[in-house]
Amino acid sequence: MSELTRMAASLGALLKERKETIAVAESSAGGLISAALLAVPGASAYFLGGGVIYTQAARRALLQLRDASLTGIRPSTEAYALLKAQTIRERLSATWGLAETGASGPTGNRYGDAPGHACIAVAGPVERSITLQTRHGDREKNMWAFARAALELLETSLRKP
Repeated sequence: MSELTRMAASLGALLKERKETIAVAESSAGGLISAALLAVPGASAYFLGGGVIYTQAARRALLQLRDASLTGIRPSTEAYALLKAQTIRERLSATWGLAETGASGPTGNRYGDAPGHACIAVAGPVERSITLQTRHGDREKNMWAFARAALELLETSLRKP
């Protein structure tokens, strides 16, 4: 966790300095994104909350996203990650929303994505999304890679609006 914690410490300092906040909606990273941000002392100054949105039931209950709001949007895509980032940002009134969705492995997901596939998005003063393909099915390594990519995307968005 130390690599992620180092990244998160830098991001936390920047968020605190700018008096900005973040909310997280992750799935295949399993909470590692939030854990990294919360491992930094003083995280309460910038981390408003989040959740592991791993199922349809969680999406409906925690994000309050109904099926109709997903018309034309398939899960595990950049569009879906962006919708999750926008929604968690709005729900918690955060400056930034950060979201991840994918297939950590060892097999792909029910939407046809291979293991190691993740889409990550940031919503806030700027919006960005990326797709990551690790091309392997090592579940734990993919979870760490997804979390690292999410923090890198957040850093890019904070430093290069």
